[in-house]
Amino acid sequence: MTTSPALPIEVAAPCIAQWNTATGCTDQTTSAPYVHERHGSAPGPDVLITALVHGNEYSGAIAIAELLTTGWQPSCGRVTFAFCNVAAFDQFDPKQPDAARYVDEDFNRVWRDARLNSSEQSTELARARELRPYVDRATHLLDLHSMHEIAPPLLVTGTLERNIDFAQALQTASQVIIDNGHADGVRMRDYGAFAEAGNQRIALLLEAGQHWQASSVAVARNTLVRFVIAAGSVSRDEAHINMPHGWLMADTTPPAPVEVTDRVVAQSMDFAFTQAFMGGEVIAKAGTVIARDAGHAVITPYDDCVLVMPSVRQLRVGVTVVRLGRCI
Repeated sequence: MTTSPALPIEVAAPCIAQWNTATGCTDQTTSAPYVHERHGSAPGPDVLITALVHGNEYSGAIAIAELLTTGWQPSCGRVTFAFCNVAAFDQFDPKQPDAARYVDEDFNRVWRDARLNSSEQSTELARARELRPYVDRATHLLDLHSMHEIAPPLLVTGTLERNIDFAQALQTASQVIIDNGHADGVRMRDYGAFAEAGNQRIALLLEAGQHWQASSVAVARNTLVRFVIAAGSVSRDEAHINMPHGWLMADTTPPAPVEVTDRVVAQSMDFAFTQAFMGGEVIAKAGTVIARDAGHAVITPYDDCVLVMPSVRQLRVGVTVVRLGRCI
């Protein structure tokens, strides 16, 4: 099994205890800890910004906490901010930073009605049930994540054109990744109406860069600002005035989108890549061996195959260890 080298922690975990008590909630029957609403004076979208879906991915939480501290309000509609898996985040230890991803199970694999409505119990299911009303009502979702390895940022859209177009229009440096989710459960961005072709709800998942890099915080800030502008919560001119200075970076022509065609799921704990892939590598020839799983070769299925988020830091049988795609 591949042993992944430890990565430096450039940015300390934020203190979010002050955001425990929900504020601004108009419907107390659906209020929850670490959830904060901000209301505009005019009608508009119902935007949900989430962070800490995984307890060791806190670049997005830093951005949300900073924005809440400013007292920012949207001009139109409602923007809700949620720190999600706080129980996992509370276990974060910089000496074992990968261990705080979740408590019982991956929070971003439980978003299926059958599980949410079931009698099953876990720390993550309980929190998902608390947050479900906010997810159900959102017209726009931006889920702020980061990555195990050092790699350029990504915007994961699912397969629907409306999300792909919305992501490209943000004009960030993040590469759009078009995929249909994971084999081991349903992500929040794929939950319910977000995945319905006939719906207009928008859901994006940002992978801002490596978990603890300072650059990942900057990417999360920039994407958050651009998302609320594109959603219609605030105009670009207003954002320059009432959102933190320096968050909105220069417009960028994003790289060509990558459409995921295959995912490699670990069949054993004896899985190792043939080299230290970080993500974004283009493997020129079909049939190239990129990994071995219990001795069986894992090969690229076509020429110019793009590796998306390869990592064995959370290796378990049934976990996706890399996705394979084509630039389109």
